[in-house]
Amino acid sequence: MTDRLAPLYPQHLATLRERADRALVLGGYDHLVIAAGTPLRKFLDDQDYPFVASPHFKHWLPLTDAPGSWIVHTPGQKTKLVFLQPRDYWHVVPEAPRGYWVEHFDIVIVRSAVEAVAQLPGATTRRAVIAPECPSVPGVEANNPQPVVDYLHWHRSYKTPYELELMRAASRTGARAHRAAEHAFRNGESELGIHQAYLAAAGAIDAELPYASIVGLNEHGAVLHYTHFDRTAPDYSRSFLIDAGASAAGYASDITRTYAGKGEDEFQALINSVEAAQLSFVAKVRAGQSYPELHIHAHHVLADVLREHGLIRMSAESAVESGVTAAFFPHGLGHPIGLQVHDVAGFQRNEHGGNIPRPDGHPYLRMTRVLEPGMVVTIEPGLYFIDMLLDELRDKPFAADIDWTKVQTFRPYGGIRIEDDLVCTTDAPENLTRDAFAQL
Repeated sequence: MTDRLAPLYPQHLATLRERADRALVLGGYDHLVIAAGTPLRKFLDDQDYPFVASPHFKHWLPLTDAPGSWIVHTPGQKTKLVFLQPRDYWHVVPEAPRGYWVEHFDIVIVRSAVEAVAQLPGATTRRAVIAPECPSVPGVEANNPQPVVDYLHWHRSYKTPYELELMRAASRTGARAHRAAEHAFRNGESELGIHQAYLAAAGAIDAELPYASIVGLNEHGAVLHYTHFDRTAPDYSRSFLIDAGASAAGYASDITRTYAGKGEDEFQALINSVEAAQLSFVAKVRAGQSYPELHIHAHHVLADVLREHGLIRMSAESAVESGVTAAFFPHGLGHPIGLQVHDVAGFQRNEHGGNIPRPDGHPYLRMTRVLEPGMVVTIEPGLYFIDMLLDELRDKPFAADIDWTKVQTFRPYGGIRIEDDLVCTTDAPENLTRDAFAQL
């Protein structure tokens, strides 16, 4: 892995330096100061939540465990890393930086937060400090200037070859762990047992995953963010939905698969139809494609799937306009992904900020931009049988065009979601997820 990353990193860093130079000019600053951040303290406790490094910090170098450290970029100077290696016998102290990237930084090792602050441009300088507002470090309070942040977020949408290589690695780990989870499902494991199999295959603990895994058997697949983990396996596992990812140097993969139990042919047929639809949407991840238009197109295609399987008797146009498809597919088609699972700038109008609103009637769509080469997005259509949403349809005039007996047949299966991570290119998209599965 290092052999592939090392030759790509210098250009990645050069790209970030160029972007930072431009952002500083736009904001009227001389220095860009980026905090790794510090762990958040639990309320009324003397313990912290697991540390998560700032995405701005991880963008510059592959350090995910460097609490209290800082990056300083000053145009025309070598980028500086102020690395906090505290005197501490209560915890494991982060190892001194090493690897393919260290030669590109002026590295200063300090023993305390006070020493770290002393290595940063002073409070009287024109510094853009990108950091969490709380907790603050005395002497280097965050200002997160909007012109700087807007510019950096906009350009973070376009992944460098180095970033894409890390995302491929995250996808390979995620695919391997998904295979282990499917095997555990086939062997009749509980949700917790499946999750533990996933973690073992990923070589990770929960805190190292990019997001909390969703592992739902049977009806639990209808809960969009189900993270309960039943300890006891059901008497019969008729269906399984897993939405889980992995990380590589802070870059995320986000993968969802749905499986039918043995002999569940009707539900498997519905899965097959959703997957065929999903692959048709994947093929449209092309430069110039409006993401919200693709989302609305997905509603029409999924309406045809509902008709094909006898769940509705209305036209696709009527199903979408009346909100019927929104009851079966209540979330967005996907989102940007990278250093964050739901990455930044999904609604941004341009590098100077602004907002592109969601289409009316689609409040949960997480991206409204036009796709461009270098962007990485998820495509994750779904069909669910959610009692709360379906009950809202029963008193509507079009309720007679819904086959409630068929709906009841599918309720015990919960739902279906299939998700891949796609790189938009100048040609056909690169499917990070399916490429990773193909390599197993």
